[in-house]
Amino acid sequence: MQLMSSSQGPEAAQRLLRFLNQSPTPFHAVHNAIVQLEKAGFQKILEQDAWEETIEPGGKYYFTRNQAALVAFALPQKWKQGAGVSIVATHVDSPNLKVRPVSKRTKEGYLQVAVETYGGGIWHSWLDRDLSVAGRVVTTHADGFKSKLVKIDRPLLRIPTLAIHLDRNVNDTFKFNQETEFVPILGQVASQLNEPAPTPMDSGPQKASSIQNNHHSALLSLLAGELSVAPEEIHDFELSLYDTQPSVLGGLNSEFVFSPRLDNQFSTFCSVEALAQSVQAPDFNTLEGNVICLCAFNHEEIGSVSTSGADSNLLPSLINRLSPTPGTFAQSVSKSFLISADMGHAVHPNYTSKHEDNHKPRMNGGVVIKTNAKQRYATDAVTSFMVKQLVERKGGQVQEYEVRNDMACGSTVGPMLSKMGIKTCDVGFAQLSMHSIRETAGSHDVQHGIDLFRSLFENYAELERNLVVD
Repeated sequence: MQLMSSSQGPEAAQRLLRFLNQSPTPFHAVHNAIVQLEKAGFQKILEQDAWEETIEPGGKYYFTRNQAALVAFALPQKWKQGAGVSIVATHVDSPNLKVRPVSKRTKEGYLQVAVETYGGGIWHSWLDRDLSVAGRVVTTHADGFKSKLVKIDRPLLRIPTLAIHLDRNVNDTFKFNQETEFVPILGQVASQLNEPAPTPMDSGPQKASSIQNNHHSALLSLLAGELSVAPEEIHDFELSLYDTQPSVLGGLNSEFVFSPRLDNQFSTFCSVEALAQSVQAPDFNTLEGNVICLCAFNHEEIGSVSTSGADSNLLPSLINRLSPTPGTFAQSVSKSFLISADMGHAVHPNYTSKHEDNHKPRMNGGVVIKTNAKQRYATDAVTSFMVKQLVERKGGQVQEYEVRNDMACGSTVGPMLSKMGIKTCDVGFAQLSMHSIRETAGSHDVQHGIDLFRSLFENYAELERNLVVD
């Protein structure tokens, strides 16, 4: 085997790195996707608006829900009610640690921050990492109150492990209590000696909207400084811890992406790129057939049951507003196609027995089609064939994945969205260390993802006309 020297890596992967490094939370991922879409000419609309006065054939639009879910769509020039929708559905959340509503803890001279685990993380991978906080903060605003994004760009917190000298058996059976032994340290109490003493929790009643007694004053002051407001102007927040180590390309030939949150910001980035590129292509104005659309949902890692999750009314509401009568709605659903895009499990060289012998996806091997007879994935023979045809039109390759019979199978947003009656295929991109704080994917698969989604947006109408099922 010939080894090659390192390189800068694929250009699409470099753009992915920028997106990942700017998106430590779902709120940031949605914001950064919007920046890209607006550059491509997408116009913001609100769910509360009367769309019939706004949208028109050839238009490009997006809307958000609760800052944490994004829907963007473009209408063909000959669009009319009853047209289908070609959809890429992803999610923007990842397992992480969330700051509790009352986070202030002090122990043995340390300032600590109480956190809650979110999703099914590989929690030991968060130990001894340089962590910071990011999310959204509700602050006083000139016109009332506003939810602002915040991202502290330096290491603030750490969850230190216990020295091996104090636990000689740590390498034999390493387990820890996620409530008592998984609390980050923020600093030392001594660092506050020259600051005004914080108000004690039992000093008397406070306003219901005040959170000043719930968190360390040092943390609130830090957030206030980042947002250029006074600490008392912070009324609430949703903060997550994140790894400050940047996303990078790795491997001898930059063939890997080393990063947090690849599951599933990788797929989300590819869908945004594909939609932006498709509407800027010279032949966009000549496209006929389906509306082209991306949906980036929140809360997939905890079941999708929320106002911004895939099990909400977000996608049904979109289709209903585009095709508002029962007849046109049914026509639209029957003509629609959905690709549920999430990350998949690459074969691990040290654990090859974890894969079925003939279903071992490899990083940089192309799109992974995910199938499960128990319908944990929504793929069937027709939708799998369609995806293969779409991949072929861009000159790509596909891989197949089914879980072993003696192992449980995960799931995606695909099955819950397919309940609408939309033809659905679950696909992924092979990665290692899923749900770790640092995951690994293939840098060439970024372009593979963009190519598939562009092919869906640009070629599905023709493919659908030439396929007879019912």
